[in-house]
Amino acid sequence: MIKKENKNEVRKSRVTRIRNKVSGTPDRPRLNVYKSLSHIYAQIIDDVNGVTLASASTIQKDIASKINGKTKQEAAFIVGEAVAKAATKKGIKSVVFDRAGYLYTGRVKALADGARQAGLEF
Repeated sequence: MIKKENKNEVRKSRVTRIRNKVSGTPDRPRLNVYKSLSHIYAQIIDDVNGVTLASASTIQKDIASKINGKTKQEAAFIVGEAVAKAATKKGIKSVVFDRAGYLYTGRVKALADGARQAGLEF
């Protein structure tokens, strides 16, 4: 009998492998991405102090009005721009990208491209 692999369990193992190498500092915080089936979330985190410095998601009212009628990738791009603007207001120029076990394609890549275009350096 062939057993179907649980994709979320495989992603969790990738998360632990990535998080052993990636950590956010006050000088260079971590840009974390989480995606559900219908929404995408981004946070800039300082792991040393355990503080979220900036965040953006598709469920925020100002972003939700912008993404009405757009595809999920276009929405992810807008969220990337929004989190980058929030970070630059706090004086953050450079971040470490944490894709949280997701493959760097589709919505994750679009979010990263939006953040880069808005001025964040990876």
